[in-house]
Amino acid sequence: MKKVLRYLLIIICTIITLVGAAAAFIAIRGVPKQKAGQISLKVEATPQRLARGEQLASLLCKSCHLDPNTNKFTGKHLVDVPQFGDIYSKNITRHTEFGIGRWTDGELAYLLRTGIKPDGTFLPLMVKLKESSDEDIYSIIAFLRSNHSWVQPDNTRQPDTKYSMLTKFLTNTGILIKPVLYPKALVPQPDTANAAAWGRYIMIQLDCWMCHSKDFLKLDPDVPEKSLGFFGGGNLMKTPDGKDIYTRNLTMDEETGIGRWTEEEFIKAVRFGIVPNGEGLREPMPKFTNLSDREARAIYAYLKTVPKIKNQVSR
Repeated sequence: MKKVLRYLLIIICTIITLVGAAAAFIAIRGVPKQKAGQISLKVEATPQRLARGEQLASLLCKSCHLDPNTNKFTGKHLVDVPQFGDIYSKNITRHTEFGIGRWTDGELAYLLRTGIKPDGTFLPLMVKLKESSDEDIYSIIAFLRSNHSWVQPDNTRQPDTKYSMLTKFLTNTGILIKPVLYPKALVPQPDTANAAAWGRYIMIQLDCWMCHSKDFLKLDPDVPEKSLGFFGGGNLMKTPDGKDIYTRNLTMDEETGIGRWTEEEFIKAVRFGIVPNGEGLREPMPKFTNLSDREARAIYAYLKTVPKIKNQVSR
């Protein structure tokens, strides 16, 4: 019996040692670097692309990268997901040293799709536009090269991000957070005649499903619809002043979701941040004023196809 206990103790100690060594390795290694792809691309800055790029930048980039102190895309401190670390977004102005002024169009496209910088640095929390059309990617690049005030060269440098052990673990194991493969084929524009399909395209592009599903740690980046509590809300985030806030249930459940909202009420909430009872939506939920009514209606049409979830979220 003593011999069995001795062997059992040895096994337990060995497991503890291995787990400790693995944890130490992950902590020291941090978020692993990746191989940056080489994309041959030269984007023509047409008026249509510049206009579309400005809209997309206001929807996708502004909330994280627009520094209120500079009124430029010089990055800022992001406090809404502290479980992933002390996060600072990057300077994406046209500054050649501290921004993206030296990057090629191909390098920008690769980052927007995969989250991987030219030097192999992986940005795990950045939006990855894997399903966005090629034309939308080109439009964003055209805007980032433009003379818009948001992207004028600025030498502001944000502190380095300090990722949490959770983020380091997830990126080293490839669980949940991993680089996205660059598309092998052209990605077409969405079919805007199909309102629900167009709405899904917009919701995936804006990453609405990530915040409005049950838990960041239970998301399925490959098939968003398989995420736990897809659009059922209840995901814990932080307001700018550090208070807990749970995301809203966006399914059409009549009791706990938005099933009783009219289309016009939904548009008002999405674009201007006002819900049917007159209250304003709280940050980190942005106001998508640059969405058109037609785009907001497409989102509403898509949400009507999402299975209802009964989940009463404390607001």
